[in-house]
Amino acid sequence: MEASGVFDSLLSGACVVFTLGMFSTGLSDLRRMRMTRSVDSIQFLPFLTTDVNNLGWLSYGALKGDWTLIVVNAVGAVLQTLYILVYLHYCPRKAKVIQTKSTQCLSFSLTIATLLTSASWFFYGFQLSDPYIMVPNFPGILTSFIRLWLFWKYPQEQDRNYRLLQT
Repeated sequence: MEASGVFDSLLSGACVVFTLGMFSTGLSDLRRMRMTRSVDSIQFLPFLTTDVNNLGWLSYGALKGDWTLIVVNAVGAVLQTLYILVYLHYCPRKAKVIQTKSTQCLSFSLTIATLLTSASWFFYGFQLSDPYIMVPNFPGILTSFIRLWLFWKYPQEQDRNYRLLQT
């Protein structure tokens, strides 16, 4: 196998690993929803947009015959649909909107996973010279950096029990 083929395989593998890792960050939200029987502090929009994104990329992967796109997005669509169904099961009838300068409702692990996933897919598309893969992943990189800036500007408060232990 020539050097570019090895690089393509490594990049494809990175896309699969980072994307599946990003999808798995929802498992902690799923577990929390089931244990608390509530959706408090869990955002619905990331599940919905990721599911729609997965279905679009699954269609594109099928048209192109790209098994990396097909496998990753099929798994993603199944997981995101599961997250959405569980969310809707525990969702209260009235939604509260509270405007704060707090990152408590943002997931740091999802932000990092989105950055790594979007960047790997962007570079995968760059390697293939495929703007249809590169362009949609650029916003994920940009929004991840915005969220990282928000974490820096509005750090999450430490757990009250942890603060008590330090006094």
